[in-house]
Amino acid sequence: MSLSISIYPMKFKKRLVKLLAKTKINYVCTQCGAVQPKWMGKCPDCGSWNTLVEQVDQPVSRFASAPAAQAVSCTVQTLEQIDSTEEQRYLTRMQELNRVLGGGIVPGSVILLSGDPGIGKSTLLLQICQSMDGGQQAPPQILYVSGEESLRQIKLRASRLGVDTPHLHLSSTTNIESVVESIQRTKPDIVMVDSIQTMNLSALNSSSGSVTQVRECTQILINLAKTMDIPIFIVGHVNKDGAIAGPKVMEHMVDAVLYFEGERNLSYRILRAIKNRYGSTNEIGVFEMGENGLDEVANPSKAMLEGRPENVSGTCVACVIEGSRPILAEVQALASKSGYAVPKRMSTGFDYNRLSLLLAVLEKRCGYFFGTLDAYVNVVGGMRLDEPAADLPIALALVSNLTDRVIPDDLVAFGEIGLAGELRAVNRVLVRVKEAQRLGFRRCILPKQCVDAITADVDIQLIGVSSLAQAIQQLG
Repeated sequence: MSLSISIYPMKFKKRLVKLLAKTKINYVCTQCGAVQPKWMGKCPDCGSWNTLVEQVDQPVSRFASAPAAQAVSCTVQTLEQIDSTEEQRYLTRMQELNRVLGGGIVPGSVILLSGDPGIGKSTLLLQICQSMDGGQQAPPQILYVSGEESLRQIKLRASRLGVDTPHLHLSSTTNIESVVESIQRTKPDIVMVDSIQTMNLSALNSSSGSVTQVRECTQILINLAKTMDIPIFIVGHVNKDGAIAGPKVMEHMVDAVLYFEGERNLSYRILRAIKNRYGSTNEIGVFEMGENGLDEVANPSKAMLEGRPENVSGTCVACVIEGSRPILAEVQALASKSGYAVPKRMSTGFDYNRLSLLLAVLEKRCGYFFGTLDAYVNVVGGMRLDEPAADLPIALALVSNLTDRVIPDDLVAFGEIGLAGELRAVNRVLVRVKEAQRLGFRRCILPKQCVDAITADVDIQLIGVSSLAQAIQQLG
C-alpha cells in the first residue's frame, strides 16, 4: 500500500518536500582545498589526516538556463614593455615592520596577518594606523573593518594604545558585500579586515569561517585590492595545531603571510614573514608587549641575552641568521634522571625531531648517554631557531649540563651537525662573527671550513673544529 503526500496537512507537506530535496554533500580538505565525494580520514590529495569537513551544496534547478560563456580579452605585453621601476611604498614609523615587509607597504598587495589568540594582531594593526606618516605628502586614509568587535570596543582599545589619528575610519560588519561597498564608496588608501573568519558572503549557504566562505571572501578582497590598487591587511586566526585556519590555498592567494610568534606570558613578540612577494622571506621583527601596546626592539640580540645566568651549566649562546639580520640567542638544556619507562623529550623554540637527532649523534659519536635521562631544550625569549646553525650550541648545552661543565660567558658557537658527528659549513659567517664581536664575545666555536671564509680582520678568537667531539673538547 502506497501513501500519498496529500493525506498530510500543509505544514507537514512543506517539511517533507524540504527533506526530500536532493542536496549534494561534499567534503573539502582544509589544508589543500580538494573536494571529495565522501568523508575519509586521510585526504588523498595532500595526505593530511582529519582535515575533511562537510560542505552542503544546494541543488540547482535543471531548468535554470546557464549564461553563455563570454570571451574576455586580456592584455599581452613583451618583457621590454613592462615598467620595471620600483613600486612606491607606504612607510611607517615602525622600522621593524618595514623590515619584515621588505621596505614598506606595497599598494595593491594583500597581507595576511596570523597568530595565536591574544598575541597582539589587532593591537599591531591599530598601531600601524597611528604610525602611517612615512614621509608621504598626506597621511593615507585608512578603513578598519572589524567583524569581532563593536565600534565602541575599538574606540576603547584605541584610546588605551594612544591611537588618535583623524585619518582612521571604523566599520563593524561581517558581510563582505557591505565591506566592498564601503571601500568603493570611501576609496581609502589602506584597508584592514579583522578577521577573515568572521566574514561571510550572502550567496553562500555555509556558515562564517567555513572553507568555502574563507576562500571566496579572500578572493573578493584580492580582486578588490588589485583593481583599486590599495593594500589590504587580513587577520587570520589559527587552529588548535597552530596553522592558519581555513584552506591552505588562502596562503597561496595572498602576497605576504606574516606570523606573530611568542608566548602570551612573555613580553617579546616576533613578527616573521613566512611569505613575501615584495621582499625576503623569513625576515623577522622583534617587539615587546607593554602596557601601551607593542614597542620596537632595536637590538634584539642584546634583549635576548638580558638576565643570562652566570657560572651555570647547560647554557650556550647561538648565533643564527633570521632573514637578513644576525641574532644572538641563549639556548638552555637540562638532562635529568627520568622517572618513566620511556624518557621524556621536550623542546621549546627548537625542532623536536632535530633534538632527537642530536641526542642520537651525541650517544653514538661522542659517547654521551641520554637513553635513561629526560632531556629539555629551551630557547630564551620566545625565539624559534629553525636554522641548522643552531645544532652546535644545542649540543654543547646538552653536554655542559650532563657533565656539569660551565661554558664560558664570552663564548659563542654556531654550526650544523651531520649524522657522522662532523661539523658542516654555514653561510654568512663574517656577519655572524661581527655581531658576536659587537656584543662583547671574545671566543667563537665554528666549523673549520668557515674560518677560511673570513677575510676581514676581527677582534675575536676563532676556534675552528671539524667534528662535534673536537668542539666538546674546547669546553675544557
